[in-house]
Amino acid sequence: MTGRVFLVLLLGIVASAALTQWLAVGERTRALERYRDFHALERAEQLITTADVLPEASRPTYLRMANRGTVRLEATDVPMAGALPPTEFSATLQQRLGEGYKLGPLAEHPAACDLPRKSSNMFAPTQWRGTCETMNVRLHDGQVLKLSVLPPRAPPPSAHSELLAMLPFLLSIAALAYLVTRMTVRPLKQLAQAAKDLGNDINHPPVVLSGAAEIRQASAAFNAMQARIRQHIMQRTQMLAAITHDLQTPLTRLRLRLEKVSDAELQQRLIDDLSAMQQMVKEGLDLARSMDTTETMQALDLDALLDSVCSDATDGGQQVELRGRAAMALMGRPLAIRRCLVNLIDNAVKYGHYANVTVERMVGAARIRIRDGGPGIDQDQMARVFEPFYRIETSRSRESGGTGLGLTIARNIAEQHGANVMLSNHADGGLEVTLIVPEYYAGA
Repeated sequence: MTGRVFLVLLLGIVASAALTQWLAVGERTRALERYRDFHALERAEQLITTADVLPEASRPTYLRMANRGTVRLEATDVPMAGALPPTEFSATLQQRLGEGYKLGPLAEHPAACDLPRKSSNMFAPTQWRGTCETMNVRLHDGQVLKLSVLPPRAPPPSAHSELLAMLPFLLSIAALAYLVTRMTVRPLKQLAQAAKDLGNDINHPPVVLSGAAEIRQASAAFNAMQARIRQHIMQRTQMLAAITHDLQTPLTRLRLRLEKVSDAELQQRLIDDLSAMQQMVKEGLDLARSMDTTETMQALDLDALLDSVCSDATDGGQQVELRGRAAMALMGRPLAIRRCLVNLIDNAVKYGHYANVTVERMVGAARIRIRDGGPGIDQDQMARVFEPFYRIETSRSRESGGTGLGLTIARNIAEQHGANVMLSNHADGGLEVTLIVPEYYAGA
């Protein structure tokens, strides 16, 4: 976004400066043309009146001197032409000279009028648009002379190009656009970072109110939103924890009273149902704890954590194998991250009989893959298994058990740590869970 804002500001300012320069050069060119036309008018009047008062014998010498510059007067054999209408320049000159002189515009067009002009300014026109024409002039004694008005001479070449002269201006404009862009985008980056920190830790300190009034207003609204979200999560977590905790006491009493049931088959069925209810209460507490973010964040050795979790699972009789090393640290809550990994491995062993855990290092992250030997999951149920209390039909037996909260808890914890959980069916069979955790950089 910074680059886009910088380019828009830079291009906008440069375009405005170029338009202003084009208008200024155009106005300067028009003023120069008006001045040149007036100078040509004065010069033509001076040449004609001087030639008129000179004796006829002295005129050839004078005309050789007058046939120079951009306004020229020379002898001609072309008779006066009366068919062409007077031009604006000839009409004005006729008015200044008086009735004793006769002017007749010629169809002859000087070649210099069509030649492109060299200019050191890129916005200046390359064609002279002022007066450029020829006409016959009849003096009082009847002699006809030809008056030519040509474009002014091209300016001498400059040692410095216009682009080089504009370089300091362009650099200052770029610096100004960069400063404005930085001032504009920096508060947005701070809000974006605050939103990211809020996703990782709901108890993250609020945004400091600073900057312009609009930025302070947006920051205050963000802090208010964070406080409301924290309050809603706390209320829901406390309610869920209180309900599941209070259910443990009557469930324990029910188990004690079931011991007095005389029918052994009925007693076993009731005990199984009660065990399922107690498991649901336990996982309900785990779900409440997974939304609790009061545990302190700290740097963790991912390889040591995985080795500990897999070793505990093996000691508990589960078939778990760990391969690979990440050799990196992650920032997280130790108990929460451990609960996430345990849930994923338990889920693989419960429905797939074993768990093959593979970890590998990526750019800025580590990828943990947990593959089981189960039948996999249909593609249309990949997203739904993360919903609370959702279980696919094949897992609703008493043997497999499960309340449908294990993957929900794992995903909640992963998202709080900026990690991502994905499911896929392996090509060789079984379900593969992929957990990608970001790397922790000290001092970042």
